[in-house]
Amino acid sequence: MNLFEEIKSSFKQGSTLIQLIYLNLGVFILVKIIQMFYILFAAPQGFESFIRWFAVPSYLPELIRKPWTLITYMFLHEGFLHILFNLLWLFWFGKIFLEYLDQKKLVSVYLLGGLVGAVLYIISFNVFPVFQNVVEESVALGASAAVIAVVIAIVIYVPNHTVYLLFIGPVKIKYIGILIFLVTSILDFSSNTGGKIAHIGGAILGFIYTNQYRKGKDIGRGLNRLLDRLYTLIKPRKKLKVTHKKPMNDYEYNLNKAKEQQEINRILDKISKGGYDSLTKEEKETLFKMSNKK
Repeated sequence: MNLFEEIKSSFKQGSTLIQLIYLNLGVFILVKIIQMFYILFAAPQGFESFIRWFAVPSYLPELIRKPWTLITYMFLHEGFLHILFNLLWLFWFGKIFLEYLDQKKLVSVYLLGGLVGAVLYIISFNVFPVFQNVVEESVALGASAAVIAVVIAIVIYVPNHTVYLLFIGPVKIKYIGILIFLVTSILDFSSNTGGKIAHIGGAILGFIYTNQYRKGKDIGRGLNRLLDRLYTLIKPRKKLKVTHKKPMNDYEYNLNKAKEQQEINRILDKISKGGYDSLTKEEKETLFKMSNKK
């Protein structure tokens, strides 16, 4: 198996967290390759025009012509440090997110956070006088709003979840989340103001999402259904294959029971950390089925 096939396989088999990271990295590398050709042909302005096809504009007439930018901008990065910190925050907090909530919720929070961040950025640039002279030229790009939505959503959901930091020791994630929000969204507001406004939008979405979810309302459910339908349309259909299952021998039976017990132990450990409500629908069904077997 060559490198490309290994990457393709790990993308397919990986969690949605890994897939989001791969998508951001893949787009970043592709953009850098395209930029290289623009430089070689002495056309840096052409590269700027290319970026504008995928970065979300604040100017409404341009946004109407390029509505897809509301999605594409949150996977687009130009600077290495920009994508590095975004993906580090996404990886660290995404792993905690998946300990308590399922993969579909991670995707919906990411996408909705990016959308709300873009909308708040667009509204701000068309409302506040300070942006009057730049509204027609300004564009936003990067996953920051989407990532901060994931960070704030899980910080609000399990604020006392503890992580161990090198040279510091145990720290509750609510303090890390507050620090990230202050540094990326509030401090030095005069620099990258549009980006910071988008961050605030993402944070607002993360806060609202968790508060509504605690009330039994998943505001990302509609988006998840839409994504499921799209996935069904593009997913190649598998050919039906008839197999005859032979009875398990003692070794296979014991191995299967051990795996079931391991899954039960994992679910019970999750309940002890975050309570029964932290379980996904599938985990609750598994717990119910296992309890009926005994």
